[in-house]
Amino acid sequence: MKPVDGGGPAKQASDPVALRLPRLRPVWLVIGLLAVLAALVLGVSTGPVALPLPGVAKELLALLPGVDLDSGLSERERALLVELRLPRVVLGLLVGGLLALAGACYQGVFRNPLADPHLLGVAAGAGLGVTAVITLRRGAGGSATAALPLATPLAAFVGAVAAVALTYALATGGGDRSPATLILAGVAVSAFLSAGQTFLMQRDADAIREIYSWLLGRLGTAGWRDVLLVLPYAVVTAVVVLAHRRDLDVLAVGDAEAAGLGLDPQRTRYVLTAAASLGTAAAVSVSGLIGFVGIIVPHTVRLLAGASHRTILPVSMLVGGAFLVLADLVARTAAAPAEIPIGVVTAFLGAPFFVLVLRTGARTRL
Repeated sequence: MKPVDGGGPAKQASDPVALRLPRLRPVWLVIGLLAVLAALVLGVSTGPVALPLPGVAKELLALLPGVDLDSGLSERERALLVELRLPRVVLGLLVGGLLALAGACYQGVFRNPLADPHLLGVAAGAGLGVTAVITLRRGAGGSATAALPLATPLAAFVGAVAAVALTYALATGGGDRSPATLILAGVAVSAFLSAGQTFLMQRDADAIREIYSWLLGRLGTAGWRDVLLVLPYAVVTAVVVLAHRRDLDVLAVGDAEAAGLGLDPQRTRYVLTAAASLGTAAAVSVSGLIGFVGIIVPHTVRLLAGASHRTILPVSMLVGGAFLVLADLVARTAAAPAEIPIGVVTAFLGAPFFVLVLRTGARTRL
């Protein structure tokens, strides 16, 4: 595939996308990194046991290679920070970043401002996988929580990937590979898998509470296991999507024009959709169904920083991580000592935002 921009003044002069859409300005990356840093410090210092901000900052710096600082925290406070709160915050950064990056990617691929990481049946497939695991364990006479540590995330991941594969098969079976066909196939697959999930839930009413707890989303983690589980998929997704950020700008001008600029629209669309779906499946497998992150964050970044995906993708990934950490902070503290499902918090913020986009931007071309 030929590069889209670059290659000298003559090349740039003949490339309308390069002239119309600006490059990523470092100031937006700085803003995104500052948002991540602020969310990190607030997330690990706030909770039922308050930790002093100076001590938290020093302890976080002491975790860096070659840095030796005395934070002044006690052993108990240090263990609370490093073994409990920090893994949860890092998981929130990864999950939020993946959902926001996938949302921005889907919106560019489908040229649809309402596209969302659950578009291709990922959420329904993951929900069906988890529901099946919980009900099967109960049917075998075991406790709903007495299982292998990776059983639930593995079931969610397999269900999500299977849903995406089924969507692809339906969309390409008739030879029509247009974005509209993929969207319709995703809706059909989601409806079918959701029906299967409802059937399993009604067969085992005792499991409904646990299933709904997972479906509403959570970032509870017992150490670094979930972080290590998601990290490889996050790296692969980020590398693939960010490497194609210029291609998304070219797709915005239409398939015929993109092909004239040396881009294979169909290949690019499927590569990006597969990468975004992989990241979404990994995020859903450890956090449950957390909605609206993929709509709120990319639209906000687009409004503030411009329409170029060279800016939207990396900044959305950073801001999305910070957004989910702050949403989790609200979930942990708003009704303390009880904890609100994080999906309720994001839905409370996202539903009005979705209506606003639907009313004012649904017909706006990206």
